[in-house]
Amino acid sequence: MMSAINSVSQQLRQFVVENFLFGNDDGLAGDTSFMERGIVDSTGILELVGFVEQTWGIQIEDDELIPENLDSLDNLSNYVTAKLGQ
Repeated sequence: MMSAINSVSQQLRQFVVENFLFGNDDGLAGDTSFMERGIVDSTGILELVGFVEQTWGIQIEDDELIPENLDSLDNLSNYVTAKLGQ
């Protein structure tokens, strides 16, 4: 299970760095808030959701669009891994 989380986390980190940090992974920690640091805005959240849904073939429901699921690499990795395990 840990390798699944690591794989998901690596893919998410790569997407965030390439699309929102312009390739500059300046020590982005797993628990860094995307919104608080201004990394991802509301439009970016939609891009992130689209990437997750397309990459892993999961559906993110409207009531799941909350910071606890989407506002950091750790939260997002745990959320995606849990959805994949359902």
